Amino acid sequence: QLQLVESGGGLVQPGGSLRLSCAASGFTLDYYVICWFRQAPGKEREGVSCISSSDGSTYYTDSVKGRFTISRDNAKNTVYLQMNSLKFEDTAVYSCAAGASIQAIFNLGYDYWGQGTQVTVSS
Repeated sequence: QLQLVESGGGLVQPGGSLRLSCAASGFTLDYYVICWFRQAPGKEREGVSCISSSDGSTYYTDSVKGRFTISRDNAKNTVYLQMNSLKFEDTAVYSCAAGASIQAIFNLGYDYWGQGTQVTVSS
């Protein structure tokens, strides 16, 4: 079965850290751009971070710059999102998507989309 599977979500206090994983099953991530999205209750889905397939270049939305780091390990067929200094407003369901380009993914022209993992930042 061809799919993306996210893991690593959970409950964390403000200022804490989590590392999310996005693992591919049935296909290789090597040639795909991977993006992380999040959606909080009552809010629109937001593109958080992306990593290219070629040169490892990255994109971050302004609200997470300096706190989140995206990386990929092609040997493990996995992309990670390291989240530090978490804030209440980071609470959301985080999902990963694979596609040919950041533009394609943001325009919903993705090839694969995971089921999501819940991140809750609460004291």
